[in-house]
Amino acid sequence: MIEAKHLEKSFGDRQILFDINAQFLPGKVNLIIGQSGQGKSVLTKCIVGLHEPDKGDVIFDGRNFTTMNRHDRKEIRKEIGMLFQASALFDSMNVEQNIMFPLTMFGTQTKKEMLNRVNFCLERVNLEGQNHLLPAELSGGMKKRVAIARAIAMNPKYLFCDEPNSGLDPQTSIIIDNLIREITYESNMTTVVITHDMNSVIEIGDNIIFIHEGKKWWEGDRKSIISTDNKEIIDFVYASEFMKEIKGSMQNS
Repeated sequence: MIEAKHLEKSFGDRQILFDINAQFLPGKVNLIIGQSGQGKSVLTKCIVGLHEPDKGDVIFDGRNFTTMNRHDRKEIRKEIGMLFQASALFDSMNVEQNIMFPLTMFGTQTKKEMLNRVNFCLERVNLEGQNHLLPAELSGGMKKRVAIARAIAMNPKYLFCDEPNSGLDPQTSIIIDNLIREITYESNMTTVVITHDMNSVIEIGDNIIFIHEGKKWWEGDRKSIISTDNKEIIDFVYASEFMKEIKGSMQNS
């Protein structure tokens, strides 16, 4: 479990986060949602140590990440997998080399053991045998799956995903959502996903935190977000005319 306790963050005179308290549960897909510019990314960066919070603490399974020295933080980071919005694959490396990269940087395995792990991860994301393809030869969905394989290469306890469905068609987005959910459940990982994709919210949102004006405005799951009467949530979820029609039909049924 990851806990954020009373987190606050400002840049200059502008305060971005206000007294954020949140728990991200193991074996669950934890979503952070909200409109652009409300503090979602800043909150996530504070959690993984890319930003230092002005106040508050981040706790990884009872370990206070905020007060740790550099060496101890490095050990925690070895337990974190990251899936970036644009996949962030190395163009000059093939699929196998991309997935092996964190293993060579932080692992202690032999080359054979690393290759076995790469092949396991490729099989898990349904890309077995695609080791020697370059990123330029991959579709958008394949790139995301390679990025997921790289993110889980170190068998992380914690997985952070930044807009995993960005740029994908609806059918491929469902595949990526299902893959993230399956891997989370299988490995009992604490998965944290930043998303604007309402399909993801409805399909895989085990625990959902809505950030509004830098505050934790609402918390629930994929069922309660449909029935909430919170105005800001309703404005966010049913922003389009199509979603408003769906809400109206649900209320009238």
